[in-house]
Amino acid sequence: LFDGVYPFYPQQRKAAGFNINTIIVIVVFLTLACSFLLIIPGIRGRARLYWTFRVLLSLFVGVVIVVVQFTGDWETGWVQANTSYKSFSNAVVNADIGLHIGLEGVNITLKGNPVNQINETINYNEHFSWSFDANYDRSYSEGLQKGLPSPILYVAEKFTTQSPCAVHRQYRISGHYASATLWVAFCTWIISNILFSMPALVYGGYMLLVTGAFAIFSLLSFSTVRNSPMCQIQIGTSTLHVAYGASFWLTLVIGLLCFVAGITVVALHHLNLDLLKTFFDLREDKAEEYQEMAEVFVNYHGVNKGL
Repeated sequence: LFDGVYPFYPQQRKAAGFNINTIIVIVVFLTLACSFLLIIPGIRGRARLYWTFRVLLSLFVGVVIVVVQFTGDWETGWVQANTSYKSFSNAVVNADIGLHIGLEGVNITLKGNPVNQINETINYNEHFSWSFDANYDRSYSEGLQKGLPSPILYVAEKFTTQSPCAVHRQYRISGHYASATLWVAFCTWIISNILFSMPALVYGGYMLLVTGAFAIFSLLSFSTVRNSPMCQIQIGTSTLHVAYGASFWLTLVIGLLCFVAGITVVALHHLNLDLLKTFFDLREDKAEEYQEMAEVFVNYHGVNKGL
């Protein structure tokens, strides 16, 4: 045995700690942020502070819009219960059962208290996808063939197409349209940054408002799942309840933040354009142009002679 596992055989399954797509997105945006921080010392005066605030805030909005596409905590629920471990067995374990619902599927976790019970390591995190290029029922059938623990299969069965709960179609469509509107919000976020750099400040503010609107639309799309009553998930003597998770509330914060930023830009454009230009480091450029024009010398003798 090698660490409790026969050599030349597949290793034991381990619970997933983090989504690889989320890691990739975060690394890309962190690289952009670090690259900007390397050049920020070259900006003089108060403009350095304005540039830092604008760029980091914009990158934060962009990374959240993309990351929440791959997270699995739009709805979450936890329960601790004494439950049977596997079918055709009388073994009962004490474990934490977690339900994490995302836009593309559901993650079901099972972690023992303690982790090592009945001579086994109870630490599972199984993903069942309902995206349009996946087959949820087939994933559930594969889980049955692998002999996954009973609590995981019991919770996963609630979301199958044949389940009396009838929530599979609602979650699948709601998640699809929420994801689509978030990608539109990401595109409008890119356009707003392009407009701010042109610079067309007021139109950049308008696009920020559109970005916030599509972020809110994604929340409205996902919240339609509450129109279908969720079946009671009874595990032992405890009931697992789900509520909106971190990704849902973070998307709401980003939507409201885009609304506040967009309204501020548009209001300053109409009420105090000089202050807006100062914040976007445009007023100093104009002053330098005027200073250069003031240093031009004119030969009035040549002008008079020509006339």
